[in-house]
Parts: sequence; C-alpha cells; structure tokens
Amino acid sequence: MTALLAALGRLVLAALASVGRVALFALDAIGHMLRPPFYAREFGHAVMQIGWFSLPVVAMTAIFTGGALALQIYAGGSRFNAGAVVPQIVAIGMARELGPVLGGLMVAARVSSSIAAEIGTMKVTEQIDALVTLSTNPMKYLTVPRLLAATLTVPVLVAAGDSIGIMGGWLVGVTRLDFNSASYLKNTVDFLEFWDVGSGLVKGAVFGFIVALMGCYHGMNSARGAQGVGAATKAAVVSSSVLILAANYLLTEVFFSA
Repeated sequence: MTALLAALGRLVLAALASVGRVALFALDAIGHMLRPPFYAREFGHAVMQIGWFSLPVVAMTAIFTGGALALQIYAGGSRFNAGAVVPQIVAIGMARELGPVLGGLMVAARVSSSIAAEIGTMKVTEQIDALVTLSTNPMKYLTVPRLLAATLTVPVLVAAGDSIGIMGGWLVGVTRLDFNSASYLKNTVDFLEFWDVGSGLVKGAVFGFIVALMGCYHGMNSARGAQGVGAATKAAVVSSSVLILAANYLLTEVFFSA
C-alpha cells in the first residue's frame, strides 16, 4: 500500500510540476508581448499559416457537422413532434459549442503539431542557439508572433465555421427535410442572440492561445533527436486538445451557468 501511495504521489507531483512549467512559460510569453521589439514579418507569416491555411479544414468540418446536426435534431425531435426546432438548435449548437470546439480541435491537430515540429527541429539543429548568439530572444522571435496570430485568427475561423455550419444545416433542412428556405433562415436569425455568437468568439480566442502555447512550449522543450521532435509533436496535439475541452467546460460554466 505504501508503494502504491508513493507512486501515486510521484504522479501527482509530476503533473503539478508540468502545470507550473506551462504556467511560467505562458506568463513569460505574455510579458514579452508587452515589450518591444515586435517581429511583424514573423507575425504575418504566422497569420497566414494558422489562419488562412486552416480555413479549408475548418470549413469542411463545419459544413458536415451542421448537416449531420440538422439530421439528428430532426430525427430526435420528430419523436416528440418538435422537428420544427431544427433551425434554432443548429444555430445555437454551432455558435455556442460545436463551432468553437471543433474549430479549435481542427486547428490544434493542424497547427499545434506544426509549431511543435518546426520549433523542435530548430532546437535539434541548434538554430535556436544561433538566435541567442545573434542577440535575438527566441521567445520574442518564435513564440510571441505565433501566440498573437493564433489568438487573433482562431476567432475569425470560428466565425467562418459557425456561418458555414449553419449553412450546412440549412442545405440539409431545405433539400432533405422539406423546410421552407425563407422560414428556416428567419428562424435562425430571430433565435440567435449576440452573446450566443460572442461567447463562441471568446472561446475561439482562448482556444487559439492554448493551441499556440502548447505547440511552442513542447517545441521549445523538445528532446534532442528525431524521436524527441516526434514526442513533442504528439504531446502538443494531445495536451492542446485536452486543454481545449477542459477550457470549453469552464467557459461554458462561466457564460451560461445562470
């Protein structure tokens, strides 16, 4: 029993130490955001990589999710003669939950792994050491532009994903479920409130920060060699995905607990 408790204690201490290291890394990055210099070229490159090039995968995910959601709501609602609520539930489901969460997870799979692999490879090939030699702070040059770009662009991706997902529900509703197009769109617009969309955008900003933070953290702390870069990439995707789901619950509790 003593050995079991000791092993459990070591696991808890290791987990708390990891949380502390991530928190210190995040605070250090935020501190560097507030002080010059600012590398605009790296920021622009990160915006393209994180935002623009992630749009196709987010759009594809959103349109199929919206269509499947419409089918499921109609099938379930028909049991209680409530099939007419499809437009309203699709809209609120995409805006509040599915749009931000699925968009965040898709960006995590694509971007967090890419950031971790890129920075990890730079560490293995001693490019980060070269930056230090050239009096360039790696945190400012590599981490800050990616954190800012992800925090600003993921909400835009979420907004696009919400619109495309609602359009997917509309397409299925009109073509498969015999809804009137004008009535479907009117119910969608009348039912959505500002905070339904706003809460999703706030979630998108938080998820974007998490994605970039985990990618940069695991990349910067990658072990040497190809195996270390692979482990950092895997850890970045897993940790960012879990943190996105945890943050989603906490934010939902804060926004809608009343």
